[in-house]
Amino acid sequence: MKRTVLALTALAAACGAAVAQTTPPPVTIYGLLDAGLVHTTGVTNKNQLVSGIMEGSRFGLRGNEDIGGGYRAIFTLEHRLELNTGAMTNRPPSGAQTPDRLNQAALLGLPAALQPAVTGVAGNIGQTLGVNIPGRFWDRQAFVGLITPFGAILAGRQYTPAYEMSATFDTLGTQSSLSAGQVASVPSSVDIRVSNALQYRIVLGGLTASAMYSFGDPSTVVGNSKANRFGGAMVMYKTGPYAVGLGYNQRNNDVGQKSLKSTVLGASAGVGPGTLSAMYATTEDDNPSGVSTIAAGLTPLVGPAGAVLVQGAFTEALKQDGVLMHIGYKMPIGGNTLYVAYSAWNDKRSPNADVASYGVAYTYALSKRTDINAVLTHFDNKNLAQAAPGQAGFLGGFTSSAGKDANSLALGIRHRF
Repeated sequence: MKRTVLALTALAAACGAAVAQTTPPPVTIYGLLDAGLVHTTGVTNKNQLVSGIMEGSRFGLRGNEDIGGGYRAIFTLEHRLELNTGAMTNRPPSGAQTPDRLNQAALLGLPAALQPAVTGVAGNIGQTLGVNIPGRFWDRQAFVGLITPFGAILAGRQYTPAYEMSATFDTLGTQSSLSAGQVASVPSSVDIRVSNALQYRIVLGGLTASAMYSFGDPSTVVGNSKANRFGGAMVMYKTGPYAVGLGYNQRNNDVGQKSLKSTVLGASAGVGPGTLSAMYATTEDDNPSGVSTIAAGLTPLVGPAGAVLVQGAFTEALKQDGVLMHIGYKMPIGGNTLYVAYSAWNDKRSPNADVASYGVAYTYALSKRTDINAVLTHFDNKNLAQAAPGQAGFLGGFTSSAGKDANSLALGIRHRF
């Protein structure tokens, strides 16, 4: 999602005073089409034609109106599409498969007699895996805003502050299987976008800062106004070839308890002909979402006591406590761009499902709007880890067994309009 970084950079620029000197078109139609072939080892479905190797395919509308006195009205509507199928949603190559640590009673610390219940719950979780499963038409972004001399106010579905920092200081800019977030994508270590959000954003010279609040979705639990509420903030400073930034997200779960918390610290510097980037991120979630109704559904099958045991086991298994580290180098030379990166997810929970990735990506610009690309990535899974490489447009899912490594070779073409 390099375009994610570009879009956020453009938004930051729009919040600065310099924009008052330009006259952008009132409405811009834009998009990106990205497709290619992927070969992945360690999984059942090894060869695929996919949408979104370097970036997710999309179509969008962007508006910008000068209303005088240093004020501008803006909007963005961005639609996700799957170039290989024409759909709005996708599933991982591993389908509804869940990792062994979620589908084997023994690994969940449960007696073998509860395996049928475990299988049923794991199957339900598997059905939620994928991108844009709810099928939102404007899933990527949908917001309207007012830019003032004192900053910008934006309202709608938007990228979160911690994810903005992750996208900025990821060497790949979230592109391809080599991007940092791929090793901690299921469950996600950071919320990428939130709906029902208000954001205040300001740019002062090299300083960019924002604060975001989402009203969540109280309809998840009737009468619970705290369900899925979200808050976050970020601050970033850029000067010449150097940049440093910090982002923070905190979300409630579906019953209003404090849930996923993500903190991202990143820095980058010009080194030689390219840019060296590094990132350190922490993830904590003691109250995972979507587990509060497990016991009620299982009670007819295994009785109240068994149902509570299963719900407790899945609640524990879906908790998060880990650290993501990333370092990489990007080197553009003419129409060629070379990336090398290393990322590591250190799982501090008892499964100790550590994952590391490393590899190389290359793009060659055929024109200003079209390039071809190649990505080679290795995933090193330790202990109960089963992460499989996805790409920018889809989740990789899981390898066929715990501790099994995976390799990915992707060849694609990307066109912007």
